[in-house]
Amino acid sequence: MFVFRLDTHSGVPPYLQLVQQVRQAVLLGFLQPGDRLPLIREVVEDLAINPNTVAKAYRQMEQEGLVTGRPGQGTFVNEQQSAVMPASTYTSLRRGLTTWLRRAYAAGLDEQAVNALFTSVHQQTTNDVHRQTTNDVHRQTTNDVHRQTTKEDVA
Repeated sequence: MFVFRLDTHSGVPPYLQLVQQVRQAVLLGFLQPGDRLPLIREVVEDLAINPNTVAKAYRQMEQEGLVTGRPGQGTFVNEQQSAVMPASTYTSLRRGLTTWLRRAYAAGLDEQAVNALFTSVHQQTTNDVHRQTTNDVHRQTTNDVHRQTTKEDVA
């Protein structure tokens, strides 16, 4: 069964931590369509938090289409539109990230420096990927227009 955890030092509201944990578990394949989330009462008992906090998280997940509540039965994970990462890909990426983290710590970086470096590289890579995707779409559109113009000139 899926177990939630809270990081009281993260600065992230507890309800958002619950939502993020379910999103990640679905993305990584730990939660499958049809899996039941813990009952609100169970989460409240395990984490010692307000039931309204858990209910808020479950409502948000329902609004996002991540889960569906069934009265008297519980809350269940929905089929997702986006592809779930294959286990082999997850394992390979996790292994590579673990190696990178060990190298970073061995080089003397502390947790704050590792987080700063990762965040910086992540942001730059995201920007690069976005820029490349935008350029690819622009190039494809330009090529399509050029082909259409050439066909019209020939006709």
